[in-house]
Order: sequence, then structure tokens, then C-alpha cells
Amino acid sequence: MECGPALPDSLVLEIFLRLPHDAVLSAGLTCRQWLAVSRDEFLWRELFYSYYRIPRSVPRHPGAVSWYREFKRLFDCIPCVEVQTLREHSDQVLHLAFSHRGHRFSSCSKDCTVKLWDTERPDGNISLVHSSSMRQFNWGYTQFSQFNADDTLLLVSGVYLGPHHSSSGEIAVISLDNYTLLSRVRNKPYDVFGCWLNESHLISGNLHWIGNMTSCSVLWLNKAFQDVESENVNVVKRLFKIQNINASTIRTVMVAHCRRHDNPDLLLDYEAQSQARRQNGPQHQPLLFDLGASDEEEGADEEEDEGRQRGAKCHGHSTARYPQPTISGLEEVLQSCKNVDPMNLEIETQVAQIMGRAHSKAPVSSLIEPSDPADAEDKTYLLFTTGSLTYSPHQIGIKRIKPEQMTTSGPVLGAERGSDEFFDSLDHVIDIHGHIIGMGLSPDHRYLYVNSRAWPAGCVISDPMSPPPIAEEIDLHVIDLKNLREERRSLRAHRAFTPNDECFFIFLDVSRDFVASGAEDKHGYIWDRHYNICLARLAHDDVVNSVAFSPADQELLLSASDDSTIKVWRSPRMVRLAQAPARPMRPRSFLPSWLSRNKNSASAASSVNGKP
Repeated sequence: MECGPALPDSLVLEIFLRLPHDAVLSAGLTCRQWLAVSRDEFLWRELFYSYYRIPRSVPRHPGAVSWYREFKRLFDCIPCVEVQTLREHSDQVLHLAFSHRGHRFSSCSKDCTVKLWDTERPDGNISLVHSSSMRQFNWGYTQFSQFNADDTLLLVSGVYLGPHHSSSGEIAVISLDNYTLLSRVRNKPYDVFGCWLNESHLISGNLHWIGNMTSCSVLWLNKAFQDVESENVNVVKRLFKIQNINASTIRTVMVAHCRRHDNPDLLLDYEAQSQARRQNGPQHQPLLFDLGASDEEEGADEEEDEGRQRGAKCHGHSTARYPQPTISGLEEVLQSCKNVDPMNLEIETQVAQIMGRAHSKAPVSSLIEPSDPADAEDKTYLLFTTGSLTYSPHQIGIKRIKPEQMTTSGPVLGAERGSDEFFDSLDHVIDIHGHIIGMGLSPDHRYLYVNSRAWPAGCVISDPMSPPPIAEEIDLHVIDLKNLREERRSLRAHRAFTPNDECFFIFLDVSRDFVASGAEDKHGYIWDRHYNICLARLAHDDVVNSVAFSPADQELLLSASDDSTIKVWRSPRMVRLAQAPARPMRPRSFLPSWLSRNKNSASAASSVNGKP
């Protein structure tokens, strides 16, 4: 269709600059001139910054090919459309984990089952393929799962209800070939969770109290196939033995395989972000773009430790949600400390610090600057939450795992140490100044994302058993594991409401371009990693405990909630593609090609016979 007398392109551009993006797209259908102007790069650059409210000092994503396509990516490729609700769990769903191929995922629940789901059905729907109940092993519930690197084994972590009604953790390894249970490993405290180090070895924890507020965390490397190994081959080896003070313990272990990062999956412009923060001032109001989401919103001392080890970890989960392991444990430790003179508790901490400094193995060389060229190659870090001021987890601890430590061969108690070296020192510590309630790694393991609830600025902790009040707003920190520093300002939008001694873990996940998290406000949230903006809010009927992106397609996201459901979210683009009618295959006509071949054959024969 052609217009009447054409307006100058400059005038059309000025008009389009004052229209919303959807009106610009509609106007572009009017005529060829308007279509050309509606694709103008300057126009879409202005629309991009104004619509998403991004400071103009923040550059376009380095992988973007045009402003129009970048606008469309943020608007059309966010998994914010609910396409399916899975209701097979009968209680709160606590955690979701995808296989590395993305063809399956697992879910853990308060109903004490771990379920496996298929994501590759021809009709696009997700279906249940297997369910295992762990109640036969005296578990209270399943809380976490993880596929090994080749997707042949599944690690399942849960709370084991032991003697005297005490509660510690246990890890089970399930074969994905025939769903048989291969091994079970003690895990104490339960919110260590556990994780894979490689295809056949997993990491678990143990805890020993050596005072009223002083303990020792031991991290163990375990062979997954413990039931078939020879008696002459180790199936377990101690990795690290770390002292805890002020009622803190090690929790939430995860492994980061940090490459050299010559080609990170995301290029962050820190200088531009810092400049934008200075321009906008310290106050940051989170932006939210709801693009189609619903309008509804070890040893003899184990039994002795059983009742003690929960006192410093009750904050790992809500007391209202998991009353068995938390209320009695916290009260016991609090009561124990009340019966001790505060001066004695302070002396205990001071003595523990002196003993720790005098009897700890020195940390490895700097994790940031390599001491020799070989150290510039790939590194493996063990990451975990810990603390030094109070029982609530407020620090990220980092220990480098050396190649010789990645197998259970060698001494069961690990690397040789001096007779006066009782503990291992942390190689690096990052203080978050708040209660850590979630961690997740980027796909390339360069960036660590941390959910935390901040303490008041300038607060001083005088009593380790009385941590500061925590904010309702959840800060999502970004830590660069290449230089071990926090980058950019925190992401915000999600909220939590439980107090210090009741707040629980909220699992987050990171894809190539996005990061997502659950929240206590009955929603999941999605942010863009480069632009630092919240793009979508995903509604549930109760607390959202976990989210997970498909590693095969970041336009597929799952969310799990206390409402006992798992919701499946896809992008508007994928929904349109799924709903579009299939194009009929045009039958191939063989007659023209047959005539053409015969004509060519006749011409060739004529040439051979000398005929024109």
C-alpha cells in the first residue's frame, strides 16, 4: 500500500519518537516509507532506553545486532507465559534441577518424594516419568537434587530423622538407567545440601561441636558407587576440616569449575554501571516489566551432636515450614548459652580464634593473582556459606580444590598436615553484610549470584546469638569469581518476610542472559543480567521456593512453590510458534523434473550424433 503525498522521513521519525513501541510497529504497516522509518536504529535506541528506563550510559549488549532486535529480545523472549501447571506433588515443592542436556528435570518436595520429568514430548507438554519416595529410609522430606555431569546419576539431599527425634541430613545417589538406589551418605547439618565434584564423586558434610558456640565442619569426598567398590579401594576421603566460631557452621556447598574466562558468557561494563549509579544517586527503585504474566498475584560423638547441631542452622529453613529439625534445636542452643556467663562465651570465642590461628594449615596462594603460569589454567573452587560474627550465614567461603584432591585415592584423612595443624584455613572470604538465603552460578561458572537480606547499615553485633534484624527486600549480589569481588549494584524487586531464626533458602538460577529467583511474596522474578532490570514477575498462590532455566533453552523456566505446584513458563515467542498452524508440506512434482531430465538427455544425444 502506498501513501499520498509523502512526509519527509525526518518528520515521520519525529512523530514515531513520540509513540509507544506497539504503535510504531502498527504504523510501520501503513506504507513502505513508514515501514523503513519504523525500523530506524536511532528510533529503536530511543524507544529502548525510554521503555526499559535504562541509563543511557549503559551500552547495548555486546552480542546484540541491532536496537530493534534487542528491544524484541527483552520483550518477546522472556519465559513469562504460564503454559502448564504440574500438580503431582502433594505438599510444598522445595527445589527444581534440570539435567545438563535439558531433557529431564527433578523436583523435591515436603511430601518426601523426588520426581523425574520429561521435557521432550512431541506435544511440548511436560510429563512425569518416575517418582521415588524416601520415607522407607526414615527421611522427613527431600530438599535438593542435582544431576551429575553426564546425566547418569542423580544426587538427592534430604532430612533424615535419626534417633531421639533429632534431625540431620542424608544424601542418596540414584541411577537414572533403572532408578535403583546406589548409595546413601550422611550429611550433617542437612543444609550443607551436598553437591557433585565430578561424574562419580560427591561432597558431603559433618559437624562436631567442641564448645558452646565453637564447632568443626568436616567436608568429605564420597564415591557414588559405594556398594560395589573393593574393600581395598577408598570410597571416602576428607577434603577439609574447618573451625567455626560464634555458633556458625558451613552450609550450602557448591563447586565452581572456573576456567580462564578468556571468553566469558556475559561481558559486564562495570565502569558504565558505576557511572550510572553515581548519576542516579544511591536510591534505586526496582523496575518491573510484566510481559504477559498473570495479573494474580562421623565418629563416636555423633549422637551427642545430634541435638546440638541444629542450633546454629535453624535459619536454613522456616520453623513454620519444617518444625521437626528447627524449633527444638534452636531453643536448646539458646538455652545452653543462657546458662553460661556471657563473659565465658566471649572468652570461648577469643580462645577459639587464637587456637584457630595457631593450629590451622596455611591457605593456598592468592586465588586472584596466579603465582606461576600453571595456576593461570582452570581452577576448581568449593563455595559455601559461613560466618564469623553470628550464627546466621553472612559470608561466602572459598577453598580451592587441587587436582590430587578430586579422587578418594590416598589417605582417608586427606593431605598430610603438621602435627599441630588441626584445621584448614579458608582461602578467601567475601562478606555480604546480611543473611544469605540463596546462591547460584552462571552457566560458565564465572559469576556467583547471591540472594541476601541486608543488615542495617553500620550495625554492630555484640551477641552472636542475637543477629541484627534483616530487611524484607532481597538483594541479589553478583560476584565475579575471576577477581573475587562484587560487581555492579544489587538486583532488587523480590521480598521476604520471615525473621532471622525462621528465614529459609530460596533457590535461584542463572541462564546465558537472565537470572531468576523465587520469593516469599508469592512470585518468581526474572532479571536481565546485562542491563540489571527486572523483566517479569511469575505468580503463584504461595511462597516460590525455587526456579530453574532449561540449559537447552533459556526461554523455558520452571517455578516451584509452597502451593504444591510446579509451573511451566515459556516466552511469548515460543507460545506463538507452538500455536501457529503447521505449514502443509507441498507435494513435490516429479513431472517437470522428469521432462527436464529427458530434454537434457535428448540434447546430449543430439550433440553426440552431430545433430543440431
